[in-house]
Amino acid sequence: MSIDLPDPIARYFAADRRGSAASLATCFSPDAIVIDEGNTYAGLDAIRQWMTNASTQYTYTVEPFALAHHDDRIVVTSHLAGNFPGSPVDLRYRFIIEGDRIARLEIVA
Repeated sequence: MSIDLPDPIARYFAADRRGSAASLATCFSPDAIVIDEGNTYAGLDAIRQWMTNASTQYTYTVEPFALAHHDDRIVVTSHLAGNFPGSPVDLRYRFIIEGDRIARLEIVA
């Protein structure tokens, strides 16, 4: 299933598929925050390191399949499968977009 994602979110998932931490970081505003697995990553350097660690530690695919709007958030539900504990799993990616960048991302089960 293909869904029409807002541009910053589409760029995020494209960079994630390529495993490119540098490209992924360009999707975020300079003071962005990512919350994943109970950890908070603030700023582009921390976000770049988060992606580097994820892409070297695990091999995975992510396929967005649903999009919803909740208040100021865009929620994308995605199927994540790979060599990590609990795979496969459907995760919700809660984005806050400011301009053409991601200001906040929270990834939850």
